[in-house]
Amino acid sequence: MNKVYVVGIGPGGEDGITPQARAAMDQADVLCGYTVYLELVRELYPDKEIYTTPMRQELERCRWALETARSGRTVALLCSGDPGVYGMASPLLELVLGFPEVDAEIVPGVTAALSGAALLGAPLGHDFCVVSLSDLLTPWEAIEKRLECAAQGDFAICLYNPTSKKRADHLKWACDILLRYKSPETVCGWVRNIGRAGQERKILTLAQLREERLDMFTTVFIGNSATGAINGWMVTPRGYRP
Repeated sequence: MNKVYVVGIGPGGEDGITPQARAAMDQADVLCGYTVYLELVRELYPDKEIYTTPMRQELERCRWALETARSGRTVALLCSGDPGVYGMASPLLELVLGFPEVDAEIVPGVTAALSGAALLGAPLGHDFCVVSLSDLLTPWEAIEKRLECAAQGDFAICLYNPTSKKRADHLKWACDILLRYKSPETVCGWVRNIGRAGQERKILTLAQLREERLDMFTTVFIGNSATGAINGWMVTPRGYRP
């Protein structure tokens, strides 16, 4: 069968895998993906063939998966969270036109915005935006514009990739943009290592968030003007109350 499953495995390894994702990996002849993500499921499939590539070789990984599927083998291309949210679904589907004999199937997963939100309570209970602060694939000017528009619209905001060694100040810059339109007392939160060892969570204000030193394994949540801290939870009202 000439088939590629693009599988979101969710945070936390086995605990974050949906039954549909597990079924796709069971059917695959070979598992393909970024090294860190494959480590999350390696113990589940000790006898399966594994193909890994380092970060920033996503297109090469997709081409390998499609070429392998064209040869008659079933491939599960793994990514963290949901494959359609900063995942591998879009690059693979952009290339699949060159492989008309290959059938692609996108297998949904649980993205960090949702799994992290559950740990904080309900920070995304109303309209929200998701923005990555990584400028590897998106110019910083575009990121700034999206942050500004989200803040002007009073959206709750989820930030992926808030900082790294090369981007140590990106979260601080993002907070400065948001503070033009949001109160310094806006309720915020962050979650680190979702579903993994060393999981942490914290609720704080936007002014305090600006001074936090986070990392790439952290997902950040900024509330809207109605978001509150209730009994240790971050809650954005759905709007049922008057």
